[in-house]
Amino acid sequence: MLKRLQEIEKRYEEIGSYLASGEALSDMEKYTRLAKEQADLEEIVSCYRSYKRTEEEMNAALEEAAKESGEMKELLLREHYTLKEKLAELETQLKVLLLPKDKNDERNCTLEIRAGAGGEEAALFAYELYRMYMGYCEKHRFQWDVVDLNETELGGVKEAIVNITGKGAYKRLKYESGVHRVQRVPETESQGRIHTSTCTVAVLPEAQDVEVSIDEKDIRIDLYRSSGAGGQKVNKTETAIRITHFPTGIVVTCQDERSQLKNKDKAFRVLRSRLYDYYNSRAAGEEAANRRSLVGTGDRSERIRTYNFPQSRITDHRIGLSLHDMEKFLSGDFDEMTDALARRETEMKLSGQ
Repeated sequence: MLKRLQEIEKRYEEIGSYLASGEALSDMEKYTRLAKEQADLEEIVSCYRSYKRTEEEMNAALEEAAKESGEMKELLLREHYTLKEKLAELETQLKVLLLPKDKNDERNCTLEIRAGAGGEEAALFAYELYRMYMGYCEKHRFQWDVVDLNETELGGVKEAIVNITGKGAYKRLKYESGVHRVQRVPETESQGRIHTSTCTVAVLPEAQDVEVSIDEKDIRIDLYRSSGAGGQKVNKTETAIRITHFPTGIVVTCQDERSQLKNKDKAFRVLRSRLYDYYNSRAAGEEAANRRSLVGTGDRSERIRTYNFPQSRITDHRIGLSLHDMEKFLSGDFDEMTDALARRETEMKLSGQ
């Protein structure tokens, strides 16, 4: 590990010297690329330099303690052990920083929510999840861009597709993929019985144009009129877009915008994300698309998280963590859960799982 850190520090210094020279400004593309590389290495180098300073101070304290006696010796030894503990913490930090990073972490993402088992109650809960993620994005200043929203007459949501833009959006939301189970008494339940319903959530990293090639002969684009609430709200022109990708069978629709061009652009963003995920899954030897493994079938027994309203308890079954503030959680304040999931992922990587 130390050899690798030495190489990283050397590379960091080489880039710094080049960027400080007049030669760097002659090639702005190279300058930008190297500046980004330097920024990516900065946290590791800073931690490594702190590690080296701490190690030097720890050894110096021990050497001085060997020359002293009495109270001074005791103080120096205490300082030595304090620095030794700090050194162990820095070593752990370095191991975490050196772990392979998910190349998708800093990307935008597409969020897909679908009502599962439970009929209208599932659709109502899907809408609450929709509002929850909207609140989360507002708190983190991510841009929320609706692609498609299929609502029910009672205010629920059968399906919602949203493009989310912001640095680290996928990193913060990727743990939400899976089946979410809700346990509560529906407003329509006269006997006060608790019902169980499910919704599926999929979070897909946005693909770059260069990563996914879409051949025109492989797709069909259909135009149709957007559905609405009736009266003046119904769109009289064909602005809604449906894109069918024949090789994979993936179908994407978008009718949120009144502009056909905007709907088409949104639909293609979602299609690229789904194709990126589909082909990456196949390349990894997973014959079933990763989306399917993320969201399951929507059956009540397939769950990553349970929202128990009578007890105001949210339990994530992957890490066994339960929180007890439903209102706060559903407002989009669930960083505590996300951070715990991220820590668990890091621990598993460190242990080689």
